[in-house]
Amino acid sequence: MTESQVIVFAIPVFFALIGIELLVGILRNKNTYRLYDAMSSISAGMLSQLVNICVKALGFAVYALVFPYLAISPLAANALWIWVAAVVLYDLAYYWNHRAGHRITLLWAAHAVHHQSEDYNLSTALRQTSTGWVFGWIFYLPLALFGFPPEVVAIAGLINLLYQYWVHTEQVGKLGWFDRVFCSPSNHRVHHAVNDAYLDKNYGGILILWDRLFSTFQEENDNDPCRYGTRSHLHNYSPLAANVQVYRERFAETLTASGFANKIALWWKGPEWHTRTKPSTKFDINFVKYQPEATAAQKAIAVTSFILCMFAVATLLWYAERLGTVVVLAATLALGFIMHMFTRWHAHSNGTLISTKESL
Repeated sequence: MTESQVIVFAIPVFFALIGIELLVGILRNKNTYRLYDAMSSISAGMLSQLVNICVKALGFAVYALVFPYLAISPLAANALWIWVAAVVLYDLAYYWNHRAGHRITLLWAAHAVHHQSEDYNLSTALRQTSTGWVFGWIFYLPLALFGFPPEVVAIAGLINLLYQYWVHTEQVGKLGWFDRVFCSPSNHRVHHAVNDAYLDKNYGGILILWDRLFSTFQEENDNDPCRYGTRSHLHNYSPLAANVQVYRERFAETLTASGFANKIALWWKGPEWHTRTKPSTKFDINFVKYQPEATAAQKAIAVTSFILCMFAVATLLWYAERLGTVVVLAATLALGFIMHMFTRWHAHSNGTLISTKESL
């Protein structure tokens, strides 16, 4: 069974948990879902999965290719300690990949997609980049040196990815000792927050011990409630717009930057670095969430389109090997355009901001 087929089996579980979280939020009068934001996040995830098929999981392919040459002493996948060590070391590699994704603009341009939602719920977990495959694989090559076989690393990566799903929720509070060892909902809320005290903290995927070890840990403070999103607000629900936002903004700045060194620095330094000094204005933590109005008819069309896309994506994931790259690529382009359209079908497409909260 391929990884994409495993994802297909996981889809009903994902949506069942989303339904439970939604119900719990409503019963607690703490609903964290908004229709278009949730559809946007899930659409970004669907697009990401299709793109991964088109690039043939580049990272895994490169790892498998170089493994025979890098492995000092290849390990057999027949001992429990090898699997446990692979999961732990993969998580350490993930920590540095994740940290670089926040501190190097070229990598942030890909990773920013996961942070753009101004809500924090299980649909946010599915909000994944479509360009992270370009450089992310580099951080996992050291596992080849230690001799971990490609299939073991692939499963360790899948475990790492699936584990992180449940921590994207506001419905689970602090968990005592668990918070001190593992990435938990409380710890990961901090990571997604744009509050001054929470920026660039808590990068661990499964273990929070790496953050404690490398001084990037921050505990959630009840007196400083988390606000979510990015400081460069997306103000767009399209998964295509989400994936190109930082690239587009940085390319525009690169064109006007003076000197080759500055042009390179715009991509190598952190997202907050710019060639021109900007006015020193404090970030407004009380920003109003982006939410254009939508009529009942527009919502119905958007939801119908979303459901049809979801079934189409599941079909492509299941039959990808039979259909071939060309067919999947053509379908990905078509579905990406449809997702771009239905996430923009609302009454004020110019991005009017309103303060009222719309729940599902």
